[in-house]
Amino acid sequence: MTVVASPPRVQAERMPEAPRPGIRRRRRNPGASPWWALVFIGPTALGIAVFYLWPTVRTLIISFTKSGPFGGAEWVGIENYVRLFQDPELIGALRNTAVYTVIALIGIPLAVGIAALLNTAGLKGRSAYRTLYFIPVVTMPAAIALVWRMIYNGDYGVLNAALGSVGIEGRSWLTDPNTALVAIAVVGIWAGLGTNIVIFLAGLQGIPDTIMEAADLDGAGPVRKFFSITIPLLSPSIFFVSVISVIGALQVFDLIYMMLGRSNPAMPNTRTVVYLFYEAGFLDNDRGYAAAVAFLLLVIILVLTVVQFRLQKKWVHYE
Repeated sequence: MTVVASPPRVQAERMPEAPRPGIRRRRRNPGASPWWALVFIGPTALGIAVFYLWPTVRTLIISFTKSGPFGGAEWVGIENYVRLFQDPELIGALRNTAVYTVIALIGIPLAVGIAALLNTAGLKGRSAYRTLYFIPVVTMPAAIALVWRMIYNGDYGVLNAALGSVGIEGRSWLTDPNTALVAIAVVGIWAGLGTNIVIFLAGLQGIPDTIMEAADLDGAGPVRKFFSITIPLLSPSIFFVSVISVIGALQVFDLIYMMLGRSNPAMPNTRTVVYLFYEAGFLDNDRGYAAAVAFLLLVIILVLTVVQFRLQKKWVHYE
């Protein structure tokens, strides 16, 4: 008798149930955790809080106090601010700071023009020119001030010697109240030119060649292309440089401190807001008044920066 074995039973695979309508399944991502974001932004946030936010808050608190001759502080309310706005030196410092800032902004179109020339196709020695323009950026401010003091010297300065060779009588540039601030502003423009040129060169190299080729086909000349294509497409870089230039010019101190002196007759015409802060905090040991000056400068910088960001919507093109 032959026994026929029955085929093994194959267990039917159970098909997954279709999701019910209206019910969304949550995807589990074991790697997603809000703590990872804190790990990455934590060091930066801690640095900003320790080195920027806390000093700002501390400065505001000190501005409402008066330091004693042997340490300690006494709460005086808004007395420092009342004294600050009644100080005649404040008006002069604000005027000098504004004049220096306006002169410093002249360096922006100068840097744009030099960057456009350095970006010319086929220019020989482009790297050497970039290095020469960037050397002042990596040079110590003390060395810059020392060299330019020798250039501006009224007795043996190189500038007066060059002017005398063409029949122009020189002057003592750093002791003349009419020329001292302008002379220092020229040094500031020269020292910061390299950074601006590098930024503008990066912006120029980001402009597509196809746009320039299309302009050539339309018969546009170099001047027309520069003002109608290059400047609009470079406007984000110009805006960025203008913001950092205004902030840097409002905080100018080192050049004035190293190129002039307290006994310089031109000091009243060159004293800036930061120099006023230095005199109050480090020479007169009036930390409360110095903190009030510093906080006033902070408010001025914030207001001007907000104004610049509002105005950039009218002339900056991001596309």
